[in-house]
Amino acid sequence: MKLSDFDFDLPDDLIATRPAVPRSSARLLVAEQDQITDARVTDLLQWLQPGDRLVLNDTRVIPARLSGQRHRDSAQGAVSARIEVTLLEPQADGCWGALLKPLKKIKVGETVVFSDQLSAELVEVVEGQGRLRFNLAGDDFDAALAEAGAMPLPPYIAAKRPADEQDKTDYQTVWARSTGAVAAPTASLHFDEALLAALAAKGVEFTYVTLHVGAGTFLPVKVEDVTSHKMHAEWGQVTVQAAAEIAATKAAGQRVIPVGTTALRLIESAARDSGAIAPWEGETDIFIYPGFTFRVADALMTNFHLPKSTLMMLVSALMGQERMRRVYDHAVAERYRFFSYGDASLLIP
Repeated sequence: MKLSDFDFDLPDDLIATRPAVPRSSARLLVAEQDQITDARVTDLLQWLQPGDRLVLNDTRVIPARLSGQRHRDSAQGAVSARIEVTLLEPQADGCWGALLKPLKKIKVGETVVFSDQLSAELVEVVEGQGRLRFNLAGDDFDAALAEAGAMPLPPYIAAKRPADEQDKTDYQTVWARSTGAVAAPTASLHFDEALLAALAAKGVEFTYVTLHVGAGTFLPVKVEDVTSHKMHAEWGQVTVQAAAEIAATKAAGQRVIPVGTTALRLIESAARDSGAIAPWEGETDIFIYPGFTFRVADALMTNFHLPKSTLMMLVSALMGQERMRRVYDHAVAERYRFFSYGDASLLIP
């Protein structure tokens, strides 16, 4: 498999910079067998059956983008520099891994001030990433970060406009509760309370799992032989209750449908050792590409992905490369909106 096998032409104006309003009014492409149907997310009620189980990622995105000032006394007097920070992940010692721009403007031991309440010291730099020790922790840190930080919009949106206050609502699922992601599980952004209630009334069931989506989800694949690509690792958890619910659905012959590639990657990670879903916690770097054997997922709801991305490889593994080419050709021709704030697809192998 070559990287070029997962490429396609995407007009730039199909990249969504704002979500549909209301969320559930977004378009939904349903691909089942050799049929492609144009629908709306609200039409999920027609496609999901009583006993189907949606697996939802309950990670909560932090406002991980920070802008601050570094101050230093020099021979020429006091100087300062603006430092842009993107938090990546919390570390065991309480520090945060982070990207700093421009990195050359700050030295280890210096402090960046983000607000009257929030500042951080650069502890070290390793492989182009900084480690920051903040002046606050726990609830105090969360409150100060919420005040000073901006949502970490994906690069293809951030290149078109800056994040604003509306993104703090738009780029968060309605069921988000486990803080730790720096990117949203975007297929889940299409659900609102009214749709969830309607699905529940029909008999559709829900299971919550946690995968803290990292900034590595946006890293490009740089190798032509895709099987040699090294995936980024992300922390996830499938609880005893979640595993039992999913196992019961499988045993009853009903469908398990993850909402988003993050939920799919996590439940398939939890089934790798035993071949069936089991409680699981840890770092997963699972890489799903054509030839992968799915042990848990029976279908997938997901957005439309970047050309030559690992997520294009994942959906191709589920549906087959030729079928996904037809799906994406149709989506482009019908002007579906792409990527994080775009429209959705329901892929049923």
